[in-house]
Amino acid sequence: MLTDSHSHLDMGDFDQDREKVILGAMENGITRIITVGIDLKSSRKALDLAKKYPTVFATVGCHPHDADRCSGEILKRLADLSSAREVVAWGEIGLDFYKGYSARENQVEIFEQQVAMARELHMPVIIHDREAHEQVLSVLKRGGKRERQGVIHCFSGDLDLARSFIDLGYYISIPGTVTYKKALMMKEVAASIPLERLLVETDAPFLAPVPQRGKRNEPAFVRHTVKEIARLRDTTFEEVAVQTTKNAVDLFGLS
Repeated sequence: MLTDSHSHLDMGDFDQDREKVILGAMENGITRIITVGIDLKSSRKALDLAKKYPTVFATVGCHPHDADRCSGEILKRLADLSSAREVVAWGEIGLDFYKGYSARENQVEIFEQQVAMARELHMPVIIHDREAHEQVLSVLKRGGKRERQGVIHCFSGDLDLARSFIDLGYYISIPGTVTYKKALMMKEVAASIPLERLLVETDAPFLAPVPQRGKRNEPAFVRHTVKEIARLRDTTFEEVAVQTTKNAVDLFGLS
């Protein structure tokens, strides 16, 4: 049993074979897939998919790329969507100082608003952090420590940063890039943090793992990520699969 804790099944990359991809994941032992909203439109699509497929769960949120366009009205509509039983988290939210598609001050403001909204709704958050490690950590520190805080998606920091997030109650999610030969820092994180605080993801259709690198990523490929983590930790595939699925179930309250 495996769980892909972060994918984007609503994206156009899957328009020609979305159902085949979902069924193919099930055939490969992926029993739960979380498809993640990045704006109002994609959040609605994610919810529609979760209503259609019992193995799919949805999230809602406003990605930092869209912070300039994320109004109070949009946040209200996202909050309305979040009441559906198929919605298990608020996200993908956070900061992206690499692409810079939205002004930094707007990213921080919208991020803080969404963290507060998720806390009021008693929902875990899915955090995007790209070249904004200290700023993201600062925002999350102000919220204090508690259980079921959320997850740092597609983690890209070092081991010390991972431990700082874990100390606040967050999980660390490892994507397929851990299979890349030069991803030494990510390999160290995957090998060293407590297995009880680790999730696995594809971020499909992006970041396909070896041996699928360069192709469209899909939930079935999360198996390669689990295999590499097991190798790094000198343990079995089954142990990593079972524990990361338990972690996802606990964090997101999955059925």
